[in-house]
This record gives sequence, C-alpha cells and structure tokens, in this order.
Amino acid sequence: MLINAIIGLVLYYLILKVGSFFSFLYGLYSLAILLPGLGVSVRRLHDIKKSGWLILLGLIPAVGEIILVVLFCMPSRDDDNSYGSPAPLNPND
Repeated sequence: MLINAIIGLVLYYLILKVGSFFSFLYGLYSLAILLPGLGVSVRRLHDIKKSGWLILLGLIPAVGEIILVVLFCMPSRDDDNSYGSPAPLNPND
C-alpha cells in the first residue's frame, strides 16, 4: 500500500509540473491497480465472514468509506467459512 501511495503521489506531482503525458500514465496505473485492489478488499471481507458485495458501500460518499475502514480493521475469523478455509500463518503447515 505504501508503494502504491508513493507511485501515485509521484505521478500526480509530475502531472502538476510536466503535463498531460503523465496524466495518461496516471490513468493507466489507476486502471492497473483497480482489479487487484478490489480483489484484496473482497478477500478481506470474506475473512471476516461478510459478503464481498459490501464493497459497494464505498459508493456511498463519506459514510460508506468509514464503514469499510471499520470492517477492514476487524479481526479475521480462524474457522472455516463458506468461502473456504483460512490460509495457514506458517507456510510449513
């Protein structure tokens, strides 16, 4: 996430200083990280036994984003759920 933020800020700064070519790169980069970001968010919701469709709460201005942050900060469930068993913490397990 930190690397994503740094890349986004650098591209945004270059847009302000240089111009339109970097705006094209920023758009491409945003599209490239869209699907992996959605996938990670849905996986996180599944880890706490919530439906992935709750990601649509992010479409509600301000309130939806706060609800998603609270959900993402909840502890994971250790038991099996309808989406599968949790990944082992130790790769040797």
